[in-house]
Amino acid sequence: KAGVDFMATANGRPLPVADVPVVFGGNAIDTTNLLPNDAVRGKFVVLRPFVPGPGFSAQALIASHGYKEYIKAMDGARFVTLAGDAFNPNQIRIALNPTNVAFVRNQDAPVNLTITTKVAEALFGGPLTNVAKGTAGKSISATVSFNNVPRQLGRNVVAILPGSDAKLRGQYVAIGAHNDHIGFNTRPVDHDSVKAYMQLLRPLGADNPPVQPTPEQVEQVRVLTDSLRKLHGGARKDSIYNGADDDGSGSVSVLEIAEAFATGKVKPKRSLIFVWHAGEERGLWGSEYFTDNPTVPRDSIVAQLNMDMVGRGRATDATGEAKEGGVIHGGPGYLQLVGSRRLSTELGNLMETVNKEGSFGLQFDYAIDADGHPQNIYCRSDHYEYARYGIPIVFMTTGGHADYHQVTDEPQYIDYDHMAQIGKFVFAAAVKVANLDHRVSVDKPKPDPKGACVQ
Repeated sequence: KAGVDFMATANGRPLPVADVPVVFGGNAIDTTNLLPNDAVRGKFVVLRPFVPGPGFSAQALIASHGYKEYIKAMDGARFVTLAGDAFNPNQIRIALNPTNVAFVRNQDAPVNLTITTKVAEALFGGPLTNVAKGTAGKSISATVSFNNVPRQLGRNVVAILPGSDAKLRGQYVAIGAHNDHIGFNTRPVDHDSVKAYMQLLRPLGADNPPVQPTPEQVEQVRVLTDSLRKLHGGARKDSIYNGADDDGSGSVSVLEIAEAFATGKVKPKRSLIFVWHAGEERGLWGSEYFTDNPTVPRDSIVAQLNMDMVGRGRATDATGEAKEGGVIHGGPGYLQLVGSRRLSTELGNLMETVNKEGSFGLQFDYAIDADGHPQNIYCRSDHYEYARYGIPIVFMTTGGHADYHQVTDEPQYIDYDHMAQIGKFVFAAAVKVANLDHRVSVDKPKPDPKGACVQ
């Protein structure tokens, strides 16, 4: 029974489950004692959940030779994850809420299952402690379907400022951000203890997986939590993911830029189209819909300038990890540029020119834009939905931090002077692109608009 014995997911249209063989795979992401690929391909592999140890780094793991061999060995397998004796109410709510099922352009996808210990023991005929890795169990047959119920989660907000040049106003420079976040937590948590734990143990927020702290780290978290509570007058329960940086900072910056253009005496030659995208956190839904169904001719959009999380970037913020490993930190004028030269060398060069000529003092960091970077930032915000159609983009962000996708992403932690500095830069960059006597040139290969994003 769904929600009692098992839960099912499929990132696309689910493939049927008809007499699929089962094999025990031991611990998830166990890079030692790998099963041969022909032992798992096309089968359900039952796995114990992955539990990271102290100091775990997802980026380091993904970059390791062992992990790459593990992925090759598991190619073509379907997966079953063990959930323990029972599902908690929050797991059931998420699994059975149809708005949480994201379908990817109608691609067939294997069903993955999460099962209780009782079901696993029935598959293997006894306690799993007695089951060796590679042991075959009973086959699984099932009918799994998803009731995909449309729900109004939000709306794209679109505004146009007509250009001043009669010949060029039919072309557009797009400026965008996303106006959604991830909602609320049904179980309120202590704000300051979350702040302390994330700062000390997960400096990249949700991009760092949960870790089990050592006794020394527990004491460090306790001391920092006590200090924060004294500053704030006691413990504060919190359940709202405010998203002040992600992406309140981007949304407000686009609004400020639009106001500056609308009230300015001189308008740029090309038109400007401002788009606040909905559903970015659900999988770039709003930007995908807008670029599939644009309100202006798609080929009239000459460039898109995207902002997502532009309110932080202090020296104390861990803004990401380098491709080869090691945490990156912000600093004065810090700004990550992603994708600025992936379609147009000219557009990337213009960003450097604008910063220099306008004396904005921004320090550009291109580390996160490296090909094959495990954080895959190029594919994770709304700009890519434009880039997939060959529209040159620049993605601007001050990077991640310990409050990323946490209840602690609140307005009091925003660096407003820095955010304003970036907003003024984007305004100037839009003027530069909008007033060129030619379209920004595209000199790099365009991606397949229906294909998977590759950084």
